[in-house]
Amino acid sequence: MVRELKEVKGIIFKRQKYHDADLLAKIITEKNGIFTMLAHGALKPKSKLGAALLNFSYGTYVVYFSGHGLSTLRTYKNVKQFDGLYDDLIKNAYASFILDLVDHAFMEYQNLGKYYDLTKFALQKIASGTDPEMITQIVQMQLLAAFGVEPELRHCVICGQDQGEFDYSIKNGGILCKKHFYTDPGRMHLKPKEVAVLRTIFLLPFERLGSIKINNSTKKATRKAIDRIYQDTIDINLKTKKFLDELKLMD
Repeated sequence: MVRELKEVKGIIFKRQKYHDADLLAKIITEKNGIFTMLAHGALKPKSKLGAALLNFSYGTYVVYFSGHGLSTLRTYKNVKQFDGLYDDLIKNAYASFILDLVDHAFMEYQNLGKYYDLTKFALQKIASGTDPEMITQIVQMQLLAAFGVEPELRHCVICGQDQGEFDYSIKNGGILCKKHFYTDPGRMHLKPKEVAVLRTIFLLPFERLGSIKINNSTKKATRKAIDRIYQDTIDINLKTKKFLDELKLMD
């Protein structure tokens, strides 16, 4: 396969040693999807490549681009790090989970479209001190469509009612209005405010959601609801999610 020398803008989120002094680094890019770069000699003492491939580094990477399998890193420029993500255990855990989740939603080299901007927005917000739990819930809800299980949250899935009291029905793939609660005895039985939060963080453009604030009890309820939606509709088990849940138990 002919390889093309290309500049890609992206964010490093996984790396591992490869052979004696080489590195494999996974990158989520603005226009070329998610792929793995081979960095020859990056672990050698005099190499500058290793520092540019730390997790949560972002910038422009010059690669021999394959479009399939491994691409090869040649050099880089204007690489920085999201301040605070690397050294803060809590922020690191949330950011790692978000990146892992996005990675599982797309095929290798598949264009992410708006989800690259969503990912970058999330990392910037978490790094700047915005509630990482709420930012993560925003990403989880908005990423459902990328997994192919986009719910109907604009109106009742049965009658189209868009005002009033609602509950979430996994069986029906969205919200039910009060008069149709009877159609799903297994609905989530969420409080109106909790459903309102799920609808808001799913329907509104993410750039308008960075300052959303809810109380801890509501946030805990929406977290459980989102976890259940993922478990029952996607059923993926991520180590980053398990670690994040363990950190929450330690709080």
